[in-house]
Amino acid sequence: MTDQSIFEARVDVARNLARTRYFGDITVAGMQDAVARVDTMLANLKPGFSVFADFREVASMGLDCVPQLTQIMDLCREHGIGLIVRRLPEPTRDIGINILSVVHYRGKVRTVTVDTVEEAERALR
Repeated sequence: MTDQSIFEARVDVARNLARTRYFGDITVAGMQDAVARVDTMLANLKPGFSVFADFREVASMGLDCVPQLTQIMDLCREHGIGLIVRRLPEPTRDIGINILSVVHYRGKVRTVTVDTVEEAERALR
């Protein structure tokens, strides 16, 4: 097993927008790195910020990664996320994002699910 990154993140301060992408076989170690990077990234965003979370290229994610994934959701909610636009994996590779979002965003965060990056860009305008 390699210690390869499974997460990329960029912040567009001018648009108050974070772009995240998860890919490959998600591990606990990779998710711990993602939590730390998201926590740091949030300092550059103002309440009401938007996130584009792209999960389309996730090959697998074990249940042992759920605490870190939900920690990211909770950090975003606590920091005042206003909109999440997400691109989910194919249904055959469902990693439970829908149910986790309901629990951790508590119906207070506008959520848009898209199939393409182009749709995401339209939703983020």
